[in-house]
Amino acid sequence: MNENRPITEMRNPKSQGIDRKSIGEILRIINEEDALVALAVREALPQIEKLCQICLETLKSDGRVFYVGAGTSGRMAFIDAVELVPTYGLPEGVFVPIIAGGLEALHRSIEGVEDLAEQASKDLSSHNLCSKDLVIGIAASGSTPYVGGALTYAKQVGCKTALICNVNKPSLAHLADVVVSVVTGPEVIAGSTRMKAGTAQKMVLNMLSTTVMIKLGKVYDNLMVDVLVLNDKLKSRAVNIVTELTNVDEETAKIVLEKANYNVKLAVLHVITKRSLEECQKVLNMEPNLRNAIAMLGG
Repeated sequence: MNENRPITEMRNPKSQGIDRKSIGEILRIINEEDALVALAVREALPQIEKLCQICLETLKSDGRVFYVGAGTSGRMAFIDAVELVPTYGLPEGVFVPIIAGGLEALHRSIEGVEDLAEQASKDLSSHNLCSKDLVIGIAASGSTPYVGGALTYAKQVGCKTALICNVNKPSLAHLADVVVSVVTGPEVIAGSTRMKAGTAQKMVLNMLSTTVMIKLGKVYDNLMVDVLVLNDKLKSRAVNIVTELTNVDEETAKIVLEKANYNVKLAVLHVITKRSLEECQKVLNMEPNLRNAIAMLGG
């Protein structure tokens, strides 16, 4: 047995003999192991907080946030980044996900590309990476060459860097300003980091991006007031948000939203302050935080 293997590659004693278990027993073992993930994330909260601060500073300085990973880690990056656009009205290209092997690797496993460290610098340079940007590498083992190549290139450019991993002493730590280590332990199936490690990565990315969106003023109370209304479901959500925050009825909310071109913040500010849509839009241009905008207009 090689004790130098990362913990994500080791055998889990709790799941040994799993091939002889019943379906119910297998499910219980997986569920019990999954229950440990949130506890592991909790241990990393101080480091996640530091990363949130850097991310906020980056965006306020007109920088971008790059997520870089291979395999499961890269796919987790895409899941988080692409959903920020409709949920929070974030322009495309602010959170940029990059996966080893390119878009093809999203729907097909291309295992060899994770070893191509030099390709990572090419992939980042194609996005005109600059010193204002933040590059976050995601690697369960903390040693993926592609992620290492990305962080090395980012350092050369002068970017802030971070690493999200699932081991205590990642070999890439020296390339990161912040290391978020969420130690989830051996997987139920040894080395299958699409399981606990992938779940932990998704949780950390969700926490990071959601917290940053809140602090950027894209949430009022616990409602997504910058939601992009792109379909009927989101149109109904927008109406519900306006009725929740202003106490008007659904019909009134629909009318106001249509006048505001389905800009939820604008509609809410207009109803609460009783100021014209034009005046409300000018205030939101200066102060995108809805709570602050309401205060400015004496609402």
